Amino acid sequence: MYETYWGLKEKPFENTPDPKFMYYSSRHEEALARILYGIREGKGAVMLTGDYGSGKTVLSRIVINGLLKGKEYEVALLTHPYLTSAQLIQEIFYQLTGDYRKMPKAQMIHEFQNVIYKNFSANKRTVLIVDEAQIIKHKETFDELRLLLNFQHDDRFFVTLVLIGQPELRQKVATMPQLAQRLAVTYHLTGLGRDEVAKYVNHRLNVAGRASEIFTPSAVDAICDYSGGIPRKINNICDMALFMGFGSELKNIDIDFMKKVGDDMTMEIAQYAQNG
Repeated sequence: MYETYWGLKEKPFENTPDPKFMYYSSRHEEALARILYGIREGKGAVMLTGDYGSGKTVLSRIVINGLLKGKEYEVALLTHPYLTSAQLIQEIFYQLTGDYRKMPKAQMIHEFQNVIYKNFSANKRTVLIVDEAQIIKHKETFDELRLLLNFQHDDRFFVTLVLIGQPELRQKVATMPQLAQRLAVTYHLTGLGRDEVAKYVNHRLNVAGRASEIFTPSAVDAICDYSGGIPRKINNICDMALFMGFGSELKNIDIDFMKKVGDDMTMEIAQYAQNG
């Protein structure tokens, strides 16, 4: 709606995990480096946590896209891991083979073992990425994930498990020492700093086709205050500011207008929470 007015080819602040819009802050670079280190070095388990909207999911997609470019990895991605242990094995098997089977759990585990051994024999590494892992309900499901790490050969794991989730995932894993001790690599994402918020905003505008800045430096300070540096919150408030700025026929967005947008959104969220 507002793209042409602001000289954009597309909306720059959509909350979808589109890798082309990824801004690599120092925190995201560190998180990506650790995940890839864990996978490439054949570590057993890796865990990435962060606040809601901090960029975990888009990082997982970047990792997957990078791994799939070569032929040395077979990747299974679970985005809705609210599963029993039996359903978990069934879903992983389907992700790796495209073959959906209903069979007893013991037989499914045997079939899964055959798949990862086949991958190993073909010099392929099996990677299991579990997004939103904090919603796993059953302890037995976590136990099943841990047991997958028992498939080893000398000093190499046949499977690398990557757990991605919100901060409560750390608390859940901490109550399961046998799983926690298998974590070779961990990292926690936090919000962007003020300088990085400005770079983030302008990066996304540039990717969307805008060569010059829209938000004044003081407006960016307000964006940082309202969002806490969380990318998803930055996207929400910037998108609304561009929409409202288009309606008001502004040439740029300054701190006064940004505060108005932020106050309006804060009030609407509070009213929604109260009515809900």
